[in-house]
Amino acid sequence: MYKHSASLIVPIENQVRELDAKLLLAATAAEKGFSVIIGSRFYIHFALPHLPPSVVIAKSMRSVSSVTLDLTRRLGHDVVAWDEEGLVRFTSPEYYAWRYSKRAFSIPRCLFCWGQENADFFKSYSGYDGTPIYVTGNPRMDLLRPNVRSIYSNEVDAILEKYGDFILVNTNFSFANNFVENLNLVQSNPNSDKYKISRTGRGLSRSFAKGMGDHQQKIFSAFRELVPMLNAQFPEKTIVIRPHPSENHEVWRNIVRDLKNVHVLHEGNVVPWLIACEVLLHNGCTTAVEAAVLEKPAIAYLPVRAESYDYELPNSLSHQAQTTQEAMKLLNDVVTGRLGLTSQVDREKIFDRYLASMDGDLACDRIVDTLIDLGYLDKFNPRSDIGNFLVGWIGMNGRTLLQRLNMMRPNSRHSRAHHSHRFPNITATALTARIAQMGTLLDRFYKIQVKSISDHIFSVNTAA
Repeated sequence: MYKHSASLIVPIENQVRELDAKLLLAATAAEKGFSVIIGSRFYIHFALPHLPPSVVIAKSMRSVSSVTLDLTRRLGHDVVAWDEEGLVRFTSPEYYAWRYSKRAFSIPRCLFCWGQENADFFKSYSGYDGTPIYVTGNPRMDLLRPNVRSIYSNEVDAILEKYGDFILVNTNFSFANNFVENLNLVQSNPNSDKYKISRTGRGLSRSFAKGMGDHQQKIFSAFRELVPMLNAQFPEKTIVIRPHPSENHEVWRNIVRDLKNVHVLHEGNVVPWLIACEVLLHNGCTTAVEAAVLEKPAIAYLPVRAESYDYELPNSLSHQAQTTQEAMKLLNDVVTGRLGLTSQVDREKIFDRYLASMDGDLACDRIVDTLIDLGYLDKFNPRSDIGNFLVGWIGMNGRTLLQRLNMMRPNSRHSRAHHSHRFPNITATALTARIAQMGTLLDRFYKIQVKSISDHIFSVNTAA
């Protein structure tokens, strides 16, 4: 079934967040001679035993990923990685145990970083064993470049025509409002004071996970109370709530059902929504970093604060409000033109430390050029020995069988509904058109074509 050769495999977990950036990376790699496979992370894992030895780009080094990464390596693939969540994180040292394991951290051949701060954070991990680190930037930041963001011009125009001037509320409550309820960080027993920590909190101490879960639940509750107040305070404005990709969006729809001019939407990449909005309201969202790069005002609503649990970077790039009254005043000041961006000097200092690819070569080019320098375009290690390959083949196919069974369970994190929530159907034609749009702006990617090779998996190559 998988007869297409591949030298670079680019898995995607959350389509709306990752697709455009990783498609740009895939096109860049194909332009420079790589044969690329891109698609749903879930389905790519199913396919790995049947694909030729390739470089696989992993998005995390969590303990829950260590078995998959190990089996991937045993199958003869090389793993390189970045931490998709590594730009915005809580400040407690418990992040290390939550996001990394020594076993998973030892598998990638190299690590790519958002910026120097991310590189320093990798090196400070007790399990870091000297894996080469490259400060390349992340492809998601490439989309914010003035010469790239124009791919969203038509979407921005359509958003403005439909919604006019609007306030964008981005939420980040996957610990308290997960699409899969049993992935909420704290699983409480309504009939007792007992609770357990879900799979989501694996690696965190029990006390920290409980504190983080309670902290997010308080903020989540405050945002739910704030939304009707926004509607009353700004009756002439449209309010768009954009929940995190991992959240249960139906909860928000129920909250706004009777509110005029309030919409819960999760359509496409967040970038055109940031460009189109008047102001962003959030708490600890990566979108506040993106808004700062796009020179869009952001307000962090911080009804409760805790240094260990809060996400410092996006909040530091925003005007901050601790009460509903402060939030309303700041929003009003922005929409009436009395308040703009935070200090340019402060923003640039933060960008210099956290974001490596604000100018010069795209992060995509830096990443692909690094892979070329490492020799992956010219040669590749042969398949692993037969013993390792068999362990990998049996292990990965066994996990595939189990996950396909779990796809039929409605409350499973592997359910079909959860996959469709994170990776809706998309066609090769749409992906080819997106690459062509990027290519027109950048004057490159000629003859790049996308073909569907199986469910939710595509090849990206230069046409002969």
